[in-house]
Amino acid sequence: MSTVTIEQGPQPENSTSQQSARNRLINAASDLFCRYGINATGIEAVIEAAGTAKATLYKTFGSKEGLIEAVLEAEGKAWRDWFIHEINSYPGDAKAKLIGIFDILEIWFAKDRFFGCPFINAVGEFDKKDTRYKEIALSHKTIVMHKIAQLAQETGDPDANDLAHQIGLLIDGAIVAALITGNPQMARVARNAAAKVV
Repeated sequence: MSTVTIEQGPQPENSTSQQSARNRLINAASDLFCRYGINATGIEAVIEAAGTAKATLYKTFGSKEGLIEAVLEAEGKAWRDWFIHEINSYPGDAKAKLIGIFDILEIWFAKDRFFGCPFINAVGEFDKKDTRYKEIALSHKTIVMHKIAQLAQETGDPDANDLAHQIGLLIDGAIVAALITGNPQMARVARNAAAKVV
């Protein structure tokens, strides 16, 4: 006996399907923004990659700007969770961990999906007087620098704050150099510099 499927009209999205659509949009936008750039990626490309409707994107994020902010928040959290976990797992004392940061970065630089820092990229793409993405980037950087500052203090360095900022600058420089050259070993150059200041 055959069964007949009765097609129903559109059903209200429940919280699970809304969350699923939100995640698909963020994942698709993250990949496209990081690979091709935010300004070069239109909304149509994002919704096609996510398999959602344009109305879903605007209902969920309000605008492309809202989507960009959500992508940066998600990318930042995922990266920080990974990075801080790797630092905590790195063997040795605080000095070893500070230098080991660059071993951790080299792993990231060697990944196929390494497209540089999404925050540096985003700030670089927009009006430098527009503080919207700078504030998100600063929030991300503050959390990362807090971890580095903790390690710097644990070394007993009398200029721990200065040491933390030196390491931070080496991190940013290594990320940009690795992106431009396509060479993950830029992390080793930064590691050598870090070893001299720690």
